[in-house]
Amino acid sequence: MSDRTRKLIKYVVPTMLGSISFFLFTIVDGIFVGRGVGTNALGAVNLVMPFVMVVNALFQLTTIGGVAIIAVRLGRGDVQGANHAFMHAVAGTVVISALLMLSGTCLTGPLCRLMGASDTFYQLTTEYLFWYSVFIIPSGLSTALQGFCSNDGSPVLVSAATIIGTAVNIVGDWLLIFPLKMGVAGAAIATGVSQLVTLLIVLIHFIRKKGVLRFCRFRVESALLQKIAVRGLPACIAQFANPMTTLWINKMLARQIGDIAVNAYSIISYVATFSMGVFFGVSDGLQPLYGQSYGAKDARSLRYYFRAGSIINLAGSLIINGALMVVGGAVCTLFGADAATLAYTVRVMPLYSWGFVVVGLTTNISSYLYSTKRSREADVISILRSFVFNTLVILLLPRILGGDVIWHTFGIAEAVVLLISVILLKRSERSGIVFN
Repeated sequence: MSDRTRKLIKYVVPTMLGSISFFLFTIVDGIFVGRGVGTNALGAVNLVMPFVMVVNALFQLTTIGGVAIIAVRLGRGDVQGANHAFMHAVAGTVVISALLMLSGTCLTGPLCRLMGASDTFYQLTTEYLFWYSVFIIPSGLSTALQGFCSNDGSPVLVSAATIIGTAVNIVGDWLLIFPLKMGVAGAAIATGVSQLVTLLIVLIHFIRKKGVLRFCRFRVESALLQKIAVRGLPACIAQFANPMTTLWINKMLARQIGDIAVNAYSIISYVATFSMGVFFGVSDGLQPLYGQSYGAKDARSLRYYFRAGSIINLAGSLIINGALMVVGGAVCTLFGADAATLAYTVRVMPLYSWGFVVVGLTTNISSYLYSTKRSREADVISILRSFVFNTLVILLLPRILGGDVIWHTFGIAEAVVLLISVILLKRSERSGIVFN
């Protein structure tokens, strides 16, 4: 086994497992909410998902931006510079998390109305959003420190932390929803506590000084904060693709089909969340390898890791689609939906899930570009994914072709972006990889 393959396994496998476990938080919430509170509660939680996804997207601004800079500096052997970037990224995460926490707890009602909560869902959405927001600061630090810990040579600890956090979430969901009858508030609290547990486990790496990154005093440099934000912007914008898609599809489904479609999409969103866990896990695992190879000016390793990421994501998406064809009905049943919602969900899920194949490839291209200082190209891809094509396709096609085409709009928009991504990648490497 080559050294590159060993590194690929060391970083990608545990990071992918950890990412899948993290995204299982949401799926477990859905199963317990659907069975313990009801189908409308499941729809209510899905209506809050755009806010949850925006929060996670903003975490990427400092996490991925910091990790990208740290990886390159470690590849060059600049430990002091890596630590300086680490502290700036952690401080930025705290500030962003605090602002989001205040927004979610103080503007709960207006935010729920903005996300399309009708009178049917309003009370349930406000409960979930408020209690989710209470835990945003530990959740943000958990997300950031997982990225830095993995980049600092402990991806296995990160994987263990997220798996343990998932177990805590499962037990917490059962306890708070069933015996204690706390409804959707209980689901949100269970998720928050699980993130706190994950944070405490990851902190072990830094407290025991297992790597080279250290908590230390630092002098704030606005230029470095700006650099972190610029490097993290593509990943941040890319994460907005999910909440924007969810927001627009929810609005179009409510307008053209009705509550049954909104509830069905809540189940499909949980399956999509799991799929994105695979793709983001692979990208997050490859990011340190991309950054370190770029810092060392190792073009052969960069190309090897890029090909490997594309193959893994393509294979993963095909396996997920194949599995849904076989056990899609059983998966939908787990969420406790009523018979009409279940039948409708099983019918429309294949119309949506084919888009996973496209998303996996685009995600890897974007990660490769922003990890190798091609933020401009990565920004273009992320903006097109998050704000342009998904909005245009979702809002226009159903008006022209009718309601059922809504389920295809996710895949259509992503296919257009993939084509543009390949063109940008080829243009940026016409004369080979440029090292700065």
